[in-house]
Amino acid sequence: MKPEKHLEVLPKSIWVFHCNSGSCNGCDIEIVATISPRYDIERFGMKLVGTPRHADALLVTGPVTKYMTDRLRRIYAQIPDPKVVIVVGNCGCSGDVFYKSYNLDGPVDNIIPVDVYVNGCPPRPEAIIEGVAKAVLKLEKIRETLTVPKETPVVSAEPEEEYIHDA
Repeated sequence: MKPEKHLEVLPKSIWVFHCNSGSCNGCDIEIVATISPRYDIERFGMKLVGTPRHADALLVTGPVTKYMTDRLRRIYAQIPDPKVVIVVGNCGCSGDVFYKSYNLDGPVDNIIPVDVYVNGCPPRPEAIIEGVAKAVLKLEKIRETLTVPKETPVVSAEPEEEYIHDA
């Protein structure tokens, strides 16, 4: 699917917190490329933020090492609801060549729930942009389920009858 199709429906900006859970930095370099002037993902509303408390989405790269397992859970818990998790790269999606390593607890979906997978080693910036667009759509669906419709006040068409007291 073309990313333009997803990006037409972006209702608002998505703020993303990036977490490297043990990657080789190949995916991180591609994420930086998406915010560079060539791809300029900020024009679509995606912005990297410095704290998980300000984020709508968590972007995770790399397989989860034992050192990062508890930290990843704490970062996930700090992001306010509703939130989505995007995994970028084969290592985060499946463990890839590090799958049977003694020092891994990952892939990421073994630790926290994942909403969008972006495969590739490393994935191209276009794939990352498409993944973010899918995450925006998923986030909007979650927000729609959380909103409670307001009850409309009942207005009666007939005026209430007054009590007539016989004297």
